[in-house]
Amino acid sequence: MSVFKKLIASVAVAGATLASPVFAQDDVRIALVVKALGIGFFEAAARGAEEAAAELGNVEIIYTGPTDTTAEGQIEVINALIAQNVDAIAVSANDTDALVPALKRAMDRGITVISWDSGVAPEGRQMHLNPSSNPLIGNMIIKLAADHLPDGGQVALLSATTTSTNQNIWIEEMNKVMGNYPGIEVVATVYGDDLADKSYREATGLMQSYPDLDAIIAPTSVGIVAAAQAVVDAGKVGQVNVTGLGLPSEMAGAIESGASQSFAIWNPIDLGYSATMLAYELSQNGIEAAPGAEIPMGRMGTLTLDDNNEGAMADPFVYDASNIDEFKSIF
Repeated sequence: MSVFKKLIASVAVAGATLASPVFAQDDVRIALVVKALGIGFFEAAARGAEEAAAELGNVEIIYTGPTDTTAEGQIEVINALIAQNVDAIAVSANDTDALVPALKRAMDRGITVISWDSGVAPEGRQMHLNPSSNPLIGNMIIKLAADHLPDGGQVALLSATTTSTNQNIWIEEMNKVMGNYPGIEVVATVYGDDLADKSYREATGLMQSYPDLDAIIAPTSVGIVAAAQAVVDAGKVGQVNVTGLGLPSEMAGAIESGASQSFAIWNPIDLGYSATMLAYELSQNGIEAAPGAEIPMGRMGTLTLDDNNEGAMADPFVYDASNIDEFKSIF
């Protein structure tokens, strides 16, 4: 049976917590390191990791991360995992480059390292699992806003942190296709640090600074919920549409209130499941992460790596009033 462990990120607590478990000798220990504990998206991913562990039969999942979205917190957690000599680390990074030295130490110790969701620079991991194609996500987040602005309008971005790998890439990809959406003007980009209260304040500030704002795009599951609440509280439902990437369970109320017309996401349960399967295949079955490699992901099929040792799991899926009730109880 798999064991579900939430480990705290401070050095003292993480060190003490990680030192205490006694694992069966044949257990494969895979650490799922998330951006921060207490975020619904990552808790759903942990459910998927547990599903993979149950399917594999001899895997212990260590679900861990810092208490806030900082590279420093993740480095502390990674160092504690290295000391325990886990078999694999699968990390959603708070910073592309800052984690590299710690993760290189892990690989030097024979620990398999992959990144998922939010990537690490290639020298700090063996492969990266994108939840979807970055160009598809970049196009999707602006299309979700533009579809409800046939005559154009002002939109603003509420992202996670300035160093979040995935959000930065998606925004870059979005900017590449802006010519396909004439009349849409991006007036500002702000950062909520994946904190609900700060994201709320930033969304409120956007509406105050840009009284003609038509949409807020939040490519983060924390920011989109906070922005929707800010729109409701500001009395701007029907004036400002909140869209981006979110969880059906957390965004159902925003769809019902009209604060959001639609949003998109991949299934985070599938993402955690796939990351665990990939980490297992690389650490236990001798599969090498190399361009062109095809790596099994259990029920999710096979991942094919590109020249950067990256692969995409699935396309994003759009949720709106027509289907939100079907999914809101799932994740």
